[in-house]
Amino acid sequence: MSEGFAADLTRCVTAWCAGATGVARLARLSGGASQETWSFDILHPDGDIGAILRRAPPGYGAAPERAAGLDAEAALMRRAGAAGVPSPPVLHVLTATDGLGTGFIMGRVAGETIARKILRDDAFAAVRPKLARQAGAVLRGIHGLDAATLPALRRVTPAMEIAELARDYRGFDWPRPVFDLALRWLADNDPGPARHDTLVHGDFRNGNLIVGTEGIRAVLDWELAHVGDPMEDLGWICVNSWRFGAIDKPVGGFGAREEMFAGYEAAGGHVDVVRANYWEVMGTLRWGVMCCGMMQRFRTGPDHSMERAMIGRRASETEIDLLRLLAPRAGG
Repeated sequence: MSEGFAADLTRCVTAWCAGATGVARLARLSGGASQETWSFDILHPDGDIGAILRRAPPGYGAAPERAAGLDAEAALMRRAGAAGVPSPPVLHVLTATDGLGTGFIMGRVAGETIARKILRDDAFAAVRPKLARQAGAVLRGIHGLDAATLPALRRVTPAMEIAELARDYRGFDWPRPVFDLALRWLADNDPGPARHDTLVHGDFRNGNLIVGTEGIRAVLDWELAHVGDPMEDLGWICVNSWRFGAIDKPVGGFGAREEMFAGYEAAGGHVDVVRANYWEVMGTLRWGVMCCGMMQRFRTGPDHSMERAMIGRRASETEIDLLRLLAPRAGG
C-alpha cells in the first residue's frame, strides 16, 4: 500500500463525510488483476465508521465482458437497499476528482461470509434451517425491483449463455466429453427466453452472503448482475460447488430446494421448477468452464498462482456433478 493511496483515500473521505478526520486500519482484503477490495475505518468524533472500498484503480481497462461495472453495482445496491433487500449501504461513489479510480465505498456489515463456517460452526446452528427459505424471499425481492429504476444492463437468454459457454470452452482446446454432452443437452432442452425478464443477481450463492445468527444480513458481489430469467438465480445457488460438502442440502449446503421455493412464493414470486432445474445444469457447466479458464491462465500465464491451479482442478468435480444431473434427464 502506497502512502499516496492512503492520502488520496483520506482526502476523498473527509470531502464527503461531514466531520470525518481521516482513515485508519486500511487493509486489502481481496481482488483480482483489475479490481481491489479494501477494508478501513473512517475516523469520526461521533464514532468510527467501518467501511469497504471496491475499486478499479486508475489506468485499468474496461470491466470484463460479463461484468456490470462498478458504477452499476453501486446503483443496484442502492436500489436494492431502498426496496428492503439486505444490502450494504453505499456511502459514496468515486468521482474523477477523488483520484482513486472507478468504484464506491460502502458501509461494512458485521457477519460471516465464509461458507464452511456458516455450514459448520455452532454459532449458526439455529439459523441454518431457516436460510434456504430466507434466500428465496431475498431473491424474490431482487427480482421484484422496478426495471425502470435500474442502470443499463446486458440481457441474457439461455441461447446466449449456451453460445458463450461453448465459445469459451472450445477456445481452451481442452476436450471434455461431459461438457460436450451438457452443451448438447442444454441446446436440445432450451426453454427459450423467460416470459417476464427481471433483474438477475448473477452470483447469488453461499459465500456471497453476509450471515448473522438471525439470518442473511447482506447480499454481496453484484458485478455479474444482468436482465434475464429470474430462475437463473434459483438454479445457481443450487450448484453443487456452492454446497461446500453438504451435498444433501442443495440450496447452498443449508437447505432444500422446496424450502427456497416456498420462501420465494411466500414473498409473491412464482417458481418454474423446470426452468430452475435447467439453470442449475447451466450453472454447473458455467462453473466448470470457469474452472478450465483458471487452469488455462495458470498454464499460459501471466498468473501462475497456486490458487488458480487449485480452482482449475475443480473442473473434474463439475463433470461428476453434470453426470449426476443429466443421468435422470438422459431421455430429454
